[in-house]
Amino acid sequence: MHLTDIALLSLSGFFAGMINAIAGGGTFLTFGALTLVGLPPISANATSSITQFPGYVTSTLAYWSDLKRMWRSALLMGVVSAIGAGVGALILLALSNPSFRAMVPWLLLAATALFAAGPWLRPKGKAVTTTPEKATPLALVLQFLTSIYGGFFGAGMGVMMLATLGLTQSGDYHRLNALKNLFSIIIAAVAVVVFVSGGVVAWPEAVVMIPAVALGGYAGVWTARRVPQLAVRLVVISIGLLLAIYYFAQG
Repeated sequence: MHLTDIALLSLSGFFAGMINAIAGGGTFLTFGALTLVGLPPISANATSSITQFPGYVTSTLAYWSDLKRMWRSALLMGVVSAIGAGVGALILLALSNPSFRAMVPWLLLAATALFAAGPWLRPKGKAVTTTPEKATPLALVLQFLTSIYGGFFGAGMGVMMLATLGLTQSGDYHRLNALKNLFSIIIAAVAVVVFVSGGVVAWPEAVVMIPAVALGGYAGVWTARRVPQLAVRLVVISIGLLLAIYYFAQG
């Protein structure tokens, strides 16, 4: 790798971690940077999944005390998440790079629209019941579909999952966010295993980006207290639209 590539990957990883900590959407930066340094779209998508994984782990640990109280209700949905993620990742590997590249601008537009609608999709939750909550058939179907998307592409997955969990689960936003973080770990872990087995991960680029994402996530806590979330959201939406335009032009 050239020094300019290392600098681009490091900066994008740092700001992706920061953006994820504030408003989400860091995948737009990591995926875009990896394609700009020359990785094929499938490899860029797989490598981006690797770089995001540590952030999912740390955000889940922050909710560990909440998750311990609802592990029974989350168990079945976690299994469904793993199956869906495996299906999505295998679908990605079954595609050729030209086929996936043709889909990328449309996926980016859809993910950008979903991210832009995030504040309106954010669930308020339902009252917690005193009886143990069970995963309904609707909850399992919605989680399965969301997990397929997460294993296949992933950008905007968190917003999508919060919206679907809000339709099927009780509790406030923090309970739903805890479940979302847990399922994100499962989806990302399965996708990573499939991508590594398929030999599509660009490890040198991943090694450069992972510590930068971690540092950005730490800095994001400080930044979140000083930068309006709306400003960050506008930056992410602009990046998503610019990337979509870029891929449309390249196609």
